[in-house]
Amino acid sequence: MTAADPAGLDGLDERRRGWVADAWRHVTADRLRELVIGLVDVPSPTGDEGPLAGHIAATLNEAGCAARVQPVDDRQANAWARLDGDGSGPDLMLYAPIDTLTVGEESEDVPWIGPELRPDMRPSAVVEGDLVMGLGASNPKGHAACVMMAAEAIARAGIPLAGDLIAAFGAGGMPTNARPGGARRNTGQGAGCSFLLEQGVQADYAVIAKPGWTVSWEEVGLAWFEVTVRGTHTYVGSRHRLPYSNAIAGAGLVAQRLEQWFEAYAERHTGGTVAPQGVVSSVRGGWPRMAAVTPAACLLRVDLRLAPSTTPMQAKREFAAALEEIRAESPGLDVSAELILAIPGTRTDPGSWVCRSAIAGWEAFEGREHEVIGGNSGATDANILRSRGLPTVRIGMPKVTEAPPGIDSAIDFSLGMNTVDVREMERLTRHLVRTAVDTVTRSRDEVAAPAEGAPV
Repeated sequence: MTAADPAGLDGLDERRRGWVADAWRHVTADRLRELVIGLVDVPSPTGDEGPLAGHIAATLNEAGCAARVQPVDDRQANAWARLDGDGSGPDLMLYAPIDTLTVGEESEDVPWIGPELRPDMRPSAVVEGDLVMGLGASNPKGHAACVMMAAEAIARAGIPLAGDLIAAFGAGGMPTNARPGGARRNTGQGAGCSFLLEQGVQADYAVIAKPGWTVSWEEVGLAWFEVTVRGTHTYVGSRHRLPYSNAIAGAGLVAQRLEQWFEAYAERHTGGTVAPQGVVSSVRGGWPRMAAVTPAACLLRVDLRLAPSTTPMQAKREFAAALEEIRAESPGLDVSAELILAIPGTRTDPGSWVCRSAIAGWEAFEGREHEVIGGNSGATDANILRSRGLPTVRIGMPKVTEAPPGIDSAIDFSLGMNTVDVREMERLTRHLVRTAVDTVTRSRDEVAAPAEGAPV
């Protein structure tokens, strides 16, 4: 790299260095800000991504990318675009989900998200200097904007491609089932990504844009359990006269013990880049209109994350053993669990071309050896991509570390999801451009060759 070269080009040959630099000229903070504002201003809670998919396709078509909407049903849709190569090289998919975890409406989010909706929790963009705030502004919409910008920049640069470049935007990427009133229960958990791939939008490799400025090649999976704690339906006036077993009190005991067990579970399964966690996420039991009576059952919902080496059935048996220990400690406690959802964790060989290229890009930007960030417990559509046969890596932006002006709060989970720094968007986009150009301008034989020094 010469003194005049921007960071991020080191390691590329002269032709690809020029192509990447040409594409980078079209990557600007103003355009990225415009793109993410456009995405935030179109609400897209899981199950209702259709309008945003239409906006993405229209925006990319205006930029010279052949894009289309792929309906999943009458409310949910994916969007994707293809830049055609000459057919001699590998196809690469740049991917981002587009749905938000919460809805942005008081009727569904409050009081569970907090006492009220802050500005960052609403689907309306607010710009504060280099920061853009609004529901999903960072995760997933800031990352989706980077994928859009990368495809647009490569198209505008007119780079001769050997393989196809696909920019794909999946509905239903959040860890949720259908919201109230949905016709389909399977609207989340990667439903859009799975539909996209099974309907023929395929590639040889994939890069998913999700939070974390590091290249990650493995992802936790997840298992959901419904835990039922049984008791006796009775009346407060008869508590002292009839057998008494309060399912809600028993559920509290189970929840407390499980929260302790999750810590030991995480220690046992931490390895590589993952540290799978677990939580008790919701409680259902009793009639709110009848505070005078106890229910015969109380239900707990549990999300248990899975290392790539742990199958859902292994997790099911380990969880059952934990409940057996809790029963043994509390004679008379009636508790059982059912596995109600499972997505295995996945791993891509770090010697795979897409991993090597993405790491080389990261090192070129940072000027140092790639730093692996461990302890991850977030699951993404990378699991869907890998399970469908696409070697996949994940890279994204770090979360903001300071609250935007006017927000009297420390950085919490929601602010991290809903605030994005345009400067970080520019760096991520440049990385995506470099990895894409480095891949789809090569022959299939080149990318299939083993890494230097690797066994043949």
